[in-house]
Amino acid sequence: MARTTPERKAVRSLVWLLVIIIGLVSANAASVIWNEGQWTPRLALDLQGGTQLILEPQLEETAEVTQEQLDQAVGIIRQRVDAGGVTEAEITTQGGRNIVVAIPGTPDQSTIDRIQSAARLDFRAVLAADTASNSALNPADPAEGDTPAPSTSPEPETSESPAASGFDGVTAQTVSTTDTGDTEPAEEAPVEQTPQPEPTNASDLNWITPEIQQAFDELDCANLEELGTNVAPLDEPLVTCDADGLVKYILGPAEVEGSSITDATAGLVASSTGVTSNEWGVFIEFDGEGTQQFREVTERLVALQGIQNQFAIVLDGNVISAPRTISAITDGRPQISGSFTQDTAQTLADQLRFGALPIGFELQSQENISATLGISQLESGIIAGVIGLLLVMGYALVQYRALGGVIIASLMVAAVLSYFVILYLSNQQGYRLSLAGVAGLIISVGVIADAFIVYFERVRDELRDGRGIESAVEAGWKRAFRTILISNVISLTGSIVLYVLAVGNVRGFAFTLGVMSVINLVIVSLMTYPVLRLVARTPFFSSGHPMSGLDPKALGAVYRGRAQFRAPVATQKKNAGSTREAQRRQTIAERKAAEADNAGKKDAR
Repeated sequence: MARTTPERKAVRSLVWLLVIIIGLVSANAASVIWNEGQWTPRLALDLQGGTQLILEPQLEETAEVTQEQLDQAVGIIRQRVDAGGVTEAEITTQGGRNIVVAIPGTPDQSTIDRIQSAARLDFRAVLAADTASNSALNPADPAEGDTPAPSTSPEPETSESPAASGFDGVTAQTVSTTDTGDTEPAEEAPVEQTPQPEPTNASDLNWITPEIQQAFDELDCANLEELGTNVAPLDEPLVTCDADGLVKYILGPAEVEGSSITDATAGLVASSTGVTSNEWGVFIEFDGEGTQQFREVTERLVALQGIQNQFAIVLDGNVISAPRTISAITDGRPQISGSFTQDTAQTLADQLRFGALPIGFELQSQENISATLGISQLESGIIAGVIGLLLVMGYALVQYRALGGVIIASLMVAAVLSYFVILYLSNQQGYRLSLAGVAGLIISVGVIADAFIVYFERVRDELRDGRGIESAVEAGWKRAFRTILISNVISLTGSIVLYVLAVGNVRGFAFTLGVMSVINLVIVSLMTYPVLRLVARTPFFSSGHPMSGLDPKALGAVYRGRAQFRAPVATQKKNAGSTREAQRRQTIAERKAAEADNAGKKDAR
């Protein structure tokens, strides 16, 4: 027998729900197989314990950290930690100087780097470069030295007509290829040093003073951290290396600072033809001032040749990329590409998007800490949730009889869907379940049950109004769904506000409550309503069996004709209990109308 349209729609909704559950199970299975996921949600600091990191500020000898800087750093570090999800981390200050970060579980090195990195980003013109193992490249004589080849940018070219004005008294270090004998070297005549001209812009080679040249010649990239390049002045040239320690650079003063960045995202870089490649990069957006500054830089560099055509992107004192300037970038939307992986690109984007720390930090100590509550508290919370769920199921069976089975089935499917949603967020987004989050899940059981009760009571009202069961199911859904939708939207809105304004465990409670509000709508729409449409067409429910929970006589149904209600006299004689039930369930408007009708009858007498 062919199915009717309502039946086909109901089956289609159930199939979609099944597809969603299978998709979540498959996604979690993929995480377990290929991404070190697990089949149980990761727990937060209060239930599992974790790692405590103490960060010490890096300051100049005469500098002091202020409380304002510490507060700003705490806020930025909290954003960085929570970038991958609700991790329930605790971030506090210690002794008015250090910052203590407590993270659930054991963090990997990328997480530690994300936390402690100052993420000071600036853009500088390249004045000279060389491989870290060779002598300095003299811009005045491109024949000396090797051509640099940074790993994150195209291989730079040497200039055909270099400007020699900036190198009075500066000679390139060369290596003799002849054997030494007894002949003493001829004494060289003293060279008169000429004054160093003042640089006119950041690409001017006059920035390379003898002191800068000597520092460049003696630079050992293995000891770069000891030189404090991450706290170097912005208005002076910088001698530094790339992130891999393979190339060393002489850079001009910073021209654009990272504070001008409004947004930074990670993604796959598109080729010149618009086809997405497999190379990961970071896409930056500047504010108005940064856009103008970067435009002036690129307009100047595009007219230069050789190594001076490049600009260096410097993160925490290291060059992460030094690309050529092919054309002026006027829209303030450059991209950083190079030897990025998905994780490193996302880490850099998070650091830049959330802002640079006001001061740099280094890891002073790292130690394991125990759980503040422990697994026993989690077990108690789970037991409380199971008891609450059983009580709701028992009430549903008593109040709605066989119809309560639809509520129980819906609650069970909601529990399965909730578990795999939480598990997916834990495996993919770094979410960790705290005791406050468990409380949010327990409370959501009542929220979901409320939606079922609203719908079923609306259906029973329609039956009392004289409708058939199938018609009551459809009419009740149209009227009940608006109430259910408004209720869940209000709950979701409150959860979002609480999540945005709160910190710590309260955010975990708000997060789970918000997730369950969405799941509630999915279950009611794709499970409860379709199942009720199908069972309403079975003989047991369509005949109004007393145990179905949808018996019109037991509900005190009345005959509706000509837009008016007729008092069910026969029903009052046969079943006084049903009449009292119908009177008890009358709305205020119906009760007033009945009182007015009775008053009119008395006056007529």
